[in-house]
Amino acid sequence: MQLSDFDYTLPDELIAQQPAASREASRMLVVNRAGGAFLDDQFSSFSRRLDPTDVLVLNNTRVFPARLLGVSDTGAKAEIFLVTPLSDTSWQALAKPARRLKTGKHVTFDEKLGGVITRNDGDGNVEIEFDFDGDFYDVLDRVGGTPLPPYIRRESRSGGASDVERYQTVYAKHRGAIAAPTAGLHFTAAILDEIRAKGVQIIEITLHVGYGTFEPVRNDDVTHHSVLPERYEMSGDSAEILNSACSERRRIVAVGTTTTRALESAAANEKVFRAGEGVAGITITPGYRFRAVDALLTNFHLPRSSLLILTSTFGGHELIMGAYKHAVDARYRFYSYGDCMFID
Repeated sequence: MQLSDFDYTLPDELIAQQPAASREASRMLVVNRAGGAFLDDQFSSFSRRLDPTDVLVLNNTRVFPARLLGVSDTGAKAEIFLVTPLSDTSWQALAKPARRLKTGKHVTFDEKLGGVITRNDGDGNVEIEFDFDGDFYDVLDRVGGTPLPPYIRRESRSGGASDVERYQTVYAKHRGAIAAPTAGLHFTAAILDEIRAKGVQIIEITLHVGYGTFEPVRNDDVTHHSVLPERYEMSGDSAEILNSACSERRRIVAVGTTTTRALESAAANEKVFRAGEGVAGITITPGYRFRAVDALLTNFHLPRSSLLILTSTFGGHELIMGAYKHAVDARYRFYSYGDCMFID
């Protein structure tokens, strides 16, 4: 299929600029694959969509404040978005304005954090060597901003006080993500308790969301696109529960595309889940046969993105693109702080 097959028109006013008043207040579009039907619902009723025998899988990664605003040694403003650690002191990053941050340029973020650009490919990708006092992540917690995506266009886009809480799942544990696993943002502790009370088993895995998750698809033939590998970790208890669910033909319900990619990568060869670290290295495009995930909760994704391609592959291209048209017509809120879709 061509990249243009995953395009749709979205009015700017439907891009959520703020989170809903409360996490559970989001709307939820239920997509029934068997019947090809749509149902407008609320996320607060999500537990009613689950069976007592289901296993619900969450990604417990924690977003760290990866956006840094500073001033170069010539006095120009600079923005550095951390992507991948290269060593204890150096990072691969995205920079703005990249053309001014030439190799050797020093950027000051505050009195205890600065850095020197050690490589600039001229296309916005840089490497930066930091100088700092103390623990780097402690300094980041004080200096850095919440890494909100660029389509959130407001004065506090680099992260205000409310973003520190709301651009994080309530079950986030292990720091390392540069973007939130947004399907999980709708959950509250009370809803998770309600799901457990129903008998559903809830397990957690860890996949730190990196640049590959939202890197633009640049190939017209989507099967030629490759999503960068990301590491995930699974406990022994989680692997045991998943293996039991598979052998007993119980549903595995993934919360988010990152969780889906980790589970599918884990089950790619033997459909056996193993404890420990693994690599989510598969790219899910049309024709892929899902081995692990039976139902998916996901937010609405950008046109022409690898996340929309994954979602469309899971639900069926015609059905999912029809669901997106329905969501636009019904005035759903889109993207990270927007509403969600449950593909049943």
